[in-house]
Amino acid sequence: MAYLLLSLTTLFWAGNFVLGRSMHLVISPIVMAELRWLLALLIISPFLLPKLKKNKAIILQYWPVLTLLSVLSVACFNTFIYLGLTITTATNATILQSVIPIAILILSAFWLKETVSKQQWLGVFISLSGVLILITKGDLSSLLEFTINQGDIYVLIAVIFWATYSILLRYRPAELDGFTFFGVTVLVGSIALLPFALIEYHYYSPVIVWQNSSLLTILYMAIFPSILAYVFWNKGVSELGAAKAGLFIHLMPCYGLVLSSFFLDEEIYLFHIGGILLIFCGIYLAVFTKIAFAKTST
Repeated sequence: MAYLLLSLTTLFWAGNFVLGRSMHLVISPIVMAELRWLLALLIISPFLLPKLKKNKAIILQYWPVLTLLSVLSVACFNTFIYLGLTITTATNATILQSVIPIAILILSAFWLKETVSKQQWLGVFISLSGVLILITKGDLSSLLEFTINQGDIYVLIAVIFWATYSILLRYRPAELDGFTFFGVTVLVGSIALLPFALIEYHYYSPVIVWQNSSLLTILYMAIFPSILAYVFWNKGVSELGAAKAGLFIHLMPCYGLVLSSFFLDEEIYLFHIGGILLIFCGIYLAVFTKIAFAKTST
């Protein structure tokens, strides 16, 4: 069951990318992010309110770190993904998302001073080469001409936000249960996004036509990649462990390629395949071999 739940989680996340791309001309990115999280908050509020009241003292005690984690994850990460999807393809975005383990490794090395082996640095180099192939569409000479897709840069910024959030999770208050922590991040993140969403809506957003497609998109985003993905992910991690569960993130590019090709008619080029192979090879050297070594050492 855990394998199914984790596979569904990454499928939901990939679907979020595809829908974000398909609706980028209908709903502006910050407004899209705000509507997604406000609806998710509304759905979970009957279960969340009693827990907020019960844990009020803990939340107030740790409000600085909870605010920072909320802004990095709910506010910044998802918003920059949607910003990127207004310019780049869902295919590129889902592939670039798989760089998160490499970003965590790099930040851990420079920020937390964790030891990184030569083999891991080789993996980082190979993965970043795959990223360069993707954002330059296989033409590395475009780096000299500064013609990199701005949407890919937004997605990479989102990756950095999520990697930073992942590292800072070590400071999450242990006294809060998982659901309450999730609820607090959704609440604080929605509040942080609200003024930016209002500004975008009044000055930069197209007039939203509330048709079935736009309503169903927001409903999907609120339920599947937000609430259900959170529940399924935690269940999978509890049964298989974080190391095994983390491997399922790398299903996202596969899902993304299929969904983007089928629903958005996005073409798959050789540079997509080359970028994926380099990123996966790099992740294997930098992350998977580290996990295997740790297992044989215990």
